[in-house]
Amino acid sequence: MKTIIKSIMILIVTSLFLTSCNQDDLKLDNEANALDIESAEKQVEIDNISEGLNDIGEDVFLAYGNSVAAKSSDTKKDFEGIPIPECLTITKIISSNSIHVTFDYGEGCVNRNDNFLKGKIMMTVGFDFADKAVTIDYTFDNFYFNTKKVEGEIHKTRIRKNENGFPLAIIIKDIKIIWEDGVFVTVKGERKREWIEGFDNKIWGDNVFSITGTWTITQKDGTVNTATVIEPLIRKSACRFIVIGVVEIQKNERVCSLNYGSGECDNKAILTCGDKQHEIQLGKKRK
Repeated sequence: MKTIIKSIMILIVTSLFLTSCNQDDLKLDNEANALDIESAEKQVEIDNISEGLNDIGEDVFLAYGNSVAAKSSDTKKDFEGIPIPECLTITKIISSNSIHVTFDYGEGCVNRNDNFLKGKIMMTVGFDFADKAVTIDYTFDNFYFNTKKVEGEIHKTRIRKNENGFPLAIIIKDIKIIWEDGVFVTVKGERKREWIEGFDNKIWGDNVFSITGTWTITQKDGTVNTATVIEPLIRKSACRFIVIGVVEIQKNERVCSLNYGSGECDNKAILTCGDKQHEIQLGKKRK
């Protein structure tokens, strides 16, 4: 009888131990999954802001022809209805070897992609005649993209034609994005933005860009993620979201992928970590 009772007790203790281990494993798995989702949500916001900032520069250059980067007046030129925000004021200071341009959105207004812009972007435009390139350095003064404040610097080199015959922008970022609650990330790295469709006409709505690159994302607590484009991101001017492409996100030894879709203009991306998937909503306000 004692032997039977002892065996039962051993079974009970073993069962409790295994249950506890399973619960701990599940808890750790859920915590890791939550961290993966949070990292992915930040990544899509970073991509949205990065491409939004690129759109700002391209739109103004297109709508004003080359007058923004030329020693001439800022008379706006017709460009097939490209909508420039009414609150935007552009000023230029011309020096011997560069042009300083300020985009001032004042207290803010909404642009063509329904992003609320506020504050100032300062650009210094230089010219490399040997390489047929234009260099643009961006800085920010109390600038907000929707509810996120943007600080730091962006250096862009615009090449008229690359080896594929397409215009190319090489973009080096060192920026800080600050959320309303004080949470922030710093983003450092390089993107290449190839203009693959629509560059040979004056219709902004058919412009398509292909983006590649690698960058690091450092969070407020010091956690570092690396994001690498493993399938080119496709951005269409007629859509506010990236519509194709895959970004690989690595945090420590854990690697996940973020898939932006197959071409439809929607606000969804799929995060895959191991055998688990989660739908990420693009443009979602982070709580």
